[in-house]
Amino acid sequence: MNEEIKKAFDVLVAGGLILYPTDTIWGIGCDATNEDAVRRVYELKKRTDSKALIVLVDNSVKLDFYVDGVPSIAWDLIEVADKPLTIIYDDARNLAPNLIADDGSIAIRVTQEKFSQELCKRFRKAIVSTSANISGEPAPSRFDEISDEIKNGVDYIVNFRQEETSRPKPSGIIKLGKGGEIKIIRE
Repeated sequence: MNEEIKKAFDVLVAGGLILYPTDTIWGIGCDATNEDAVRRVYELKKRTDSKALIVLVDNSVKLDFYVDGVPSIAWDLIEVADKPLTIIYDDARNLAPNLIADDGSIAIRVTQEKFSQELCKRFRKAIVSTSANISGEPAPSRFDEISDEIKNGVDYIVNFRQEETSRPKPSGIIKLGKGGEIKIIRE
């Protein structure tokens, strides 16, 4: 695993795209602070950049760096979540401008999965994590369901957990408003 983390890290530092396992489904990833890399993800997915992407961090402490004023309820939600949880926060900052939604929000998940967590920790920045599919097509739940178009469009495919046959689900998604209101987007 360490060798794969190093290879993926090198590609991220160089501004490239990776295909990697996460705490949910396989994801297309890049440096979440690199506007050109983020643009390449949108192009690969054939997706407009008005639809924001999810980013991963390895530790909830990093939320304060990417969100101006994390609502206090977020810490409780992260602590009690029993499955991967993506939270949409207002007032995103320190990320590529084309990654932030038109309303200034960003979707962030604190990953608990071994590979993606260690990669985020070593990279020391948020990493984009968007489903490995062309926009509008079904999200593949296993590596062997990822299209050749996606595989050929990234700079590196992580050679870890490719043989798994389980069908992980996408994360739950919650939007937190400034006043602490919670809106469930996906359970």
